[in-house]
Amino acid sequence: MTQKVYGVTGWKNSGKTGLMERLVAHFVGEGLTVSTIKHAHHRFDVDHPGRDSYRHREAGASEVLLASGTRVAQMTELRGAPEPPLKDLLGRLAPVDLVLIEGYKRSGHPKIEAHRAATGQPLIAPQDPTIRAVASDSEPGAPVPVLHLDDTAAIAAFIRVELGL
Repeated sequence: MTQKVYGVTGWKNSGKTGLMERLVAHFVGEGLTVSTIKHAHHRFDVDHPGRDSYRHREAGASEVLLASGTRVAQMTELRGAPEPPLKDLLGRLAPVDLVLIEGYKRSGHPKIEAHRAATGQPLIAPQDPTIRAVASDSEPGAPVPVLHLDDTAAIAAFIRVELGL
């Protein structure tokens, strides 16, 4: 099964994460299964010093799988290897109705650009044909449809039409 994929992109503090959160809740509320991928431009850690899994990684393990009755987490240490491409990360996910992707500005999947006037950042949409709409708190004069950043239902409907969901 080919995953249905849609992205939310934009500059820092543009409202991407809040929009992602609302879209996940909206689509799940409609009965869809949803997974997400979030790109980070900085070092991050989901583990904590002293925990067993952290000690396994620090000892040199390439991958650590942590499992319980409520969740499974897999951590992969790149140890100097290049960051995996988005298509490889998508291949790691179990099949769902929709994968929402936060970030990954330069990837070729369709996206909505989150935009807040207060950031003072220019729109990405005019230079990026993968951006199909802008979700904004203003009227930024985009070359694509503009939806209100807080109108989750309209944004979700746009994505549904785009993907044929």
